Amino acid sequence: MGDAQKLKRIIATDCGSTTTKSILIEYIDGEFRQTVRGEAPTTVEKPLNDVTRGVINAVTELEELARIKYNDDSIKFTKDNKIWLTNKEDQGVDAYVSTSSAGGGLQMMVTGVVARMTGESAERAALGAGAIVMDLIASNDKRANHEKIERIRHLRPDMILMAGGVDGGTTKHVAEMAELVGAADPKPRLGSSYKLPVIYAGNNKARDIIKETLDKKTDLIITDNLRPTLERENLGPARDKIHDLFMEHVMAQAPGYNKLMSWTKGPINGKLVDIPIMPTPAAVGNIMQTIAKVNNIEVLGVDIGGATTDVFSVFTEQRVFNRTVSANLGMSYSISNVLATAGIDNILRWVPFDIDKSMLRNMIKNKMIRPTTIPQQLEELVLEQAIAKEALRYAFIQHKEFAVSLKGGQRQREISEAFSQSVSGDTIVNMMSLDLLVGSGGVLSHAPRRNQSVMMMIDAFLPEGITRLAVDSIFMMPQLGVLAEISEKAATEVFEKDCLIYLGTCVAPVGKIKHNKVSLTAKIELPNGETFEEEIPFGELRLLPCGVDETAKATLKPARGLDIGAGKGQEVETELHGGVVGIVLDTRGRDPFVLPDSAEERVPLLKKWMKELDAYPMEILE
Repeated sequence: MGDAQKLKRIIATDCGSTTTKSILIEYIDGEFRQTVRGEAPTTVEKPLNDVTRGVINAVTELEELARIKYNDDSIKFTKDNKIWLTNKEDQGVDAYVSTSSAGGGLQMMVTGVVARMTGESAERAALGAGAIVMDLIASNDKRANHEKIERIRHLRPDMILMAGGVDGGTTKHVAEMAELVGAADPKPRLGSSYKLPVIYAGNNKARDIIKETLDKKTDLIITDNLRPTLERENLGPARDKIHDLFMEHVMAQAPGYNKLMSWTKGPINGKLVDIPIMPTPAAVGNIMQTIAKVNNIEVLGVDIGGATTDVFSVFTEQRVFNRTVSANLGMSYSISNVLATAGIDNILRWVPFDIDKSMLRNMIKNKMIRPTTIPQQLEELVLEQAIAKEALRYAFIQHKEFAVSLKGGQRQREISEAFSQSVSGDTIVNMMSLDLLVGSGGVLSHAPRRNQSVMMMIDAFLPEGITRLAVDSIFMMPQLGVLAEISEKAATEVFEKDCLIYLGTCVAPVGKIKHNKVSLTAKIELPNGETFEEEIPFGELRLLPCGVDETAKATLKPARGLDIGAGKGQEVETELHGGVVGIVLDTRGRDPFVLPDSAEERVPLLKKWMKELDAYPMEILE
């Protein structure tokens, strides 16, 4: 795609709402590797009001670390207070790319005629493009027209995506929706000197009506209908328009982004050209789809940030991609919303010691008003990870509700790929057929022990059957997603060698069984020559050593009534992949997984499981 062979040094940054992360990618010994990384607080808000300050700080750290690594004080990545792009040997860098979710990311409102049909399709297009959907307004959403107008007027989105009607169908409801938007006369969130961008991707017969109503009041862009027939979705053109407008209108208005946009450049076909800043979630989605495509597997990924939690999935044989954004579930700015959504008792059920509820509330409020702080004591870390489990669990619930097949018969959808489905209205998320669960975001990628990441991911997502677990090592999936725009080779090589850290494999039987019965009979030949053999009762965890790039030959027989993928009570012979943590055998139950209500019963169980997983130092589990 690009001039990969000419690239020697590339800098990629991700401007998040809390921190700006930078990585250096170098061409060494015939392959691309990520060599050093830096980070600095994001500076898009007051008092600095300039995102490039944080970028320069993060890149300066890269520069200093590279000098130490190569013992060469002449290494220089910045010049005249900006990224130094040059094609001179051993000077500056050859390319600079960036993603961004700072300042709240891309915030959109979508409209449709029927909420569960064209409205849902519009929502999918916006989410697939990396946006946060603030509201879906539809003709049948049961709100009075004056309420809808009031809502549109007060939301102040970055842009609106309008859908509705099949091509050639009735125009009445689409025209009504346009009149509501026109009456609201909406203003953009950032900057008051330009018109709000509105993308119309509905019934082609209504285009003239839409122009007449909205052309003078908004910056109207008309593209192909995203639901040309009831049986087909065509999300690609609308998504491309969203990306174009994100750059031209939204980013240009955020503090410092005009300057940053002039810095992001890379060589394509021998020429140094502008490389658009990509919304962070869109970049992560690109990488997730690449993993699924290259390895022909089903993938579920999560990116838990300070303000939002994104869940990405690629399921079914047609590799259907879905993305959801839980806009109010995050670990710093939105941490109070996790408390409000989950409730304090749901958070405390993961904590293996007594704590005053008011102390937990105070800790959460402090984290919200000081979002860049990290836990200073072990108890705070345990509490933060308990909150993370609930944030991840609720984000996943929302994802399962959204990732459904289209309502109706045979369907076709397109978000970078097309697919067809025959089942309608049901969730397509099937944890039993899932191959790989990938965690990303500070609380998962930076956990002091990888065992803690395994514990959080298993407790929050409850993988079923046999599932591999991995984390984004240093949270670089966004940067690799945008890097693929100039060099797929560089992005793929770094992804395979430096990005994913495989944690191991989780084996979990599904189904109901009495608590005193044997749940799983396992015989596992480990790489160290030992053989693990046990009839594991219900309610237990076992952690077996099996390193990265190692596999263990396993014979697994679930109890009658339980299933690990081959059917109830059916034995499975397979190879289990290892990782930095190992193989986890989890017989605590799935569908349902139940934690005792009483602390007297629950706390000893939590301590037993945490000890088995080696999640925390022993002193906190005594």
